[in-house]
Amino acid sequence: MPIPELDLSLGLTENDGSVFYAGSGEGKIIVRTDSALKQHTISIIISEQQVGSVNLKTHLGKTEIPAEIEIPTYQMIVTDDKTNEKEVYKVTRDTYFFKGQTSKKGLWSFLGLKFLEAKNFLFENIPFEPLKEEIEIFDISKYRKLNQDELTYTFQKADQEIQIFAGDINELKIEKGTSYFIIVDEKKGQRFIGDILYREKFLKLTPKVKLHVVKRKKVSKAMETNKKGQADKLIYI
Repeated sequence: MPIPELDLSLGLTENDGSVFYAGSGEGKIIVRTDSALKQHTISIIISEQQVGSVNLKTHLGKTEIPAEIEIPTYQMIVTDDKTNEKEVYKVTRDTYFFKGQTSKKGLWSFLGLKFLEAKNFLFENIPFEPLKEEIEIFDISKYRKLNQDELTYTFQKADQEIQIFAGDINELKIEKGTSYFIIVDEKKGQRFIGDILYREKFLKLTPKVKLHVVKRKKVSKAMETNKKGQADKLIYI
């Protein structure tokens, strides 16, 4: 068991009866005192700032459905209250599930040649989003699971299961009923995993891990893509 880290503070005295009294009515720094056990906190902050996109596999195995779809990514910051070091990552905030195929009406529809119409693919979005507060905070310390090259935090809010995933995004199989925050970095999640493990080791006592989710102003309910998986239309109603 690691040795607890003490919150050490410097003491002063003005008591002339104390053996540490400096005289002449002046206080003096005398000793470092053990005031309390200090448990540090790692903060994971998922912002509303969009910073790019990533292609995720659909794992549907049907040739007429896109093998990958394009998902927006958002800025995520990891820090802690001891080192104050900040690392920036990209993370997804939308979880799309295939719902059906649609036809894009145009000239061929007008001519009655519907079989020549361009095909669109409808994906329903099941994200997690704060409902009332601008920022929702969760203590996810006890939900961490490290498995080979993957790190996950899986927890629930009411009836909704939420997972933060770091690892090879091509190996993740999305399960319906779960909303995912998928961390995207240049080393298949290993930079994030190493960052968390380094902070845990450096902070000694098992730290708290607080997840901060910033509410977005607009969240799509669904997305239509073309056959290449590129978004043609976002649906908000």
